[in-house]
Amino acid sequence: MTIILNILFALQTFSMTVNPEPHNRPITLFNFSKGINIKNWRIVNDDVMGGISTSSFKLSKAGHGIFQGDVSTENNGGFASVRYVMDEMNIKASTTIIIKVKGDGKNYQFRIKNKMSDYFSYITTFSTNGEWQVIELKLEDFYASFRGRKLEIPNFDKKRIDQIAILIANGADEAFKLEIDKIELY
Repeated sequence: MTIILNILFALQTFSMTVNPEPHNRPITLFNFSKGINIKNWRIVNDDVMGGISTSSFKLSKAGHGIFQGDVSTENNGGFASVRYVMDEMNIKASTTIIIKVKGDGKNYQFRIKNKMSDYFSYITTFSTNGEWQVIELKLEDFYASFRGRKLEIPNFDKKRIDQIAILIANGADEAFKLEIDKIELY
């Protein structure tokens, strides 16, 4: 009987090692690579409200997403963004978004929407240093914001995401460039 229990314990331990719990595996939101389709990534700049900032989003020869442009504070503007609308993603076991980026020393916002119909986004800010970085963004730190104002709504505690976005709005006229390698949930 002891031998059978030891074998069952060994098999269970082996099974847990080979097949870890699903929440331990990353969920890829987007992994940039050569030839990947980026048609669901959309530019939204301050021209929607009269501003004159410009930006573009393309795939580099190396297979990275390149978000770049010029932010202008003229005409009450001051932001540029790129958004990825995706199928509803169930994230109930996830706690962290991990992004691998190479920035230009500027600050950016990472934004998520629980539902496309929400008028606001949940946001957090990250800083870049000119080198490739792996940045961890805790979902519980994302706060509700609309048009640059923090809302009196609890921080993100939802079980799904419909949209992710990256936005630059540092209150300055500036050129920017951000390379993106991958975006994952843990």
